[in-house]
Amino acid sequence: MTEPARPLHYLDIGELAGMIWTGIVSSRDVTQALLDRIAALDGELHAYAVVMADAALAQAAAADREIAAGGWRGSLHGVPVAVKDLFDVEGWPTRAGMRLRSQPPAARDATVVRRLKDAGAVLIGKPELTEGAYSDHHPRVVPPRNPWRADHWPGISSSGSGVAVAAGMAYGSLASDTGGSIRWPSAANGLTGLKPTWGRVSRHGAAELAASLDHVGTMARSAVDAGILLGAIAGADPDDPTASPAPAPDFAAAAGAAARAGLAGVRIGVDPAWNRDDVDAGTRQVLADALATFAALDAEIVEVRFPAVAQAIADWVPACAVEAAVAHEARYRAMRDDYGAVLAAVIEAGQALSGTGYQAILLRRAAFRGRVDRVMATVDVLLTPVQPFAPLTLAQIRTLGAQPDLVARLQRYTCPFNMSGHPTLTLPGGFTAHGMPVGMQLVAPRWREDALVRAGAAFQARTAWHRRHPEM
Repeated sequence: MTEPARPLHYLDIGELAGMIWTGIVSSRDVTQALLDRIAALDGELHAYAVVMADAALAQAAAADREIAAGGWRGSLHGVPVAVKDLFDVEGWPTRAGMRLRSQPPAARDATVVRRLKDAGAVLIGKPELTEGAYSDHHPRVVPPRNPWRADHWPGISSSGSGVAVAAGMAYGSLASDTGGSIRWPSAANGLTGLKPTWGRVSRHGAAELAASLDHVGTMARSAVDAGILLGAIAGADPDDPTASPAPAPDFAAAAGAAARAGLAGVRIGVDPAWNRDDVDAGTRQVLADALATFAALDAEIVEVRFPAVAQAIADWVPACAVEAAVAHEARYRAMRDDYGAVLAAVIEAGQALSGTGYQAILLRRAAFRGRVDRVMATVDVLLTPVQPFAPLTLAQIRTLGAQPDLVARLQRYTCPFNMSGHPTLTLPGGFTAHGMPVGMQLVAPRWREDALVRAGAAFQARTAWHRRHPEM
């Protein structure tokens, strides 16, 4: 066997798929290697709620047989990936970070899970998440640990997915984002996270937190890999009438175009004031370096003025609370004592909000979305921070409940794009003096995930931040 330039567990999805297709390595051997790595590391990292070892090995063996017979399904065939424990996988309970008395096995796959299986992917396990995908872990759940530094925040709620992919225990993961839950874990773990346009991906078979804010997306180690995963799961779904009927573009082709031609003609928008005011020096430097890289790729840098976000951030909490109260109505009434304090409080806040209060939020949200649309019509992508300060320690996270201003700062660049529904791509753009990754965010007009993948792939072809991995 020819040894790859990088460890097997840190290969790109496309690179690994080519090795499996050509017989350099078998899917079963790759899957077993990752299961061995999970067994060695996850007792400390706590990334997985459940590891589906026997099922994964059976899927890998089936992939090997099919590929040997000439039946290659594409870039995910035989590749082990994770599925956040928010999505139904037939025969396994969907706990969604909760510990309810009754959580029977799912009777059928979520649409996105079925599509991954149709693409030939091997489902290796279900990463852990915060309770109900909100902001805190259930008291009986051991939170995932950041593989870069155990005293730092791994993000929420897709933290288990972030830890699993960053530590080389999966090649990518399905995830979800209601207020930042793909972007914060991607930034905290040095990953690339793709939150698509709301409606690009079916939510059928995904446990709801807040239906109109929940975005199903992907986390991986590169923009190309995130695009490959999104291409497999996106598209119309008769089981979810909110999923767009428009066909999804070929995201991998968008990345290939970037590698061949750079970013000539691509307009990178930046709001200097929004990216500077109340943003720390390290984050500002990451953004400045990124702009220099984009300019070197022949992109046009365009100054814009982004609309004020304070009201959208303030409205996010009650909007999420009302929709969470709807999603949990029956279970909460029957199993109130099984809920942790944080999720219970948000459900009860949603129950208490008046109909007129919620309607006012909806009207403000629609106006905000229109203002964002107008800005995004002038650029191809917009560059922003993910958060305005250095990666947070666990000690700082424990103080958030007493610091509403800090919470609003944390949400400043994430929640607005759940309220507006625009797609985003999180990329690693540098490191702190303490060796922690620092992320940045690209935003595109709605339905332009191809622009995000193209810009992200071009950036990563010129930089190596996404090639750095934690020392385990």
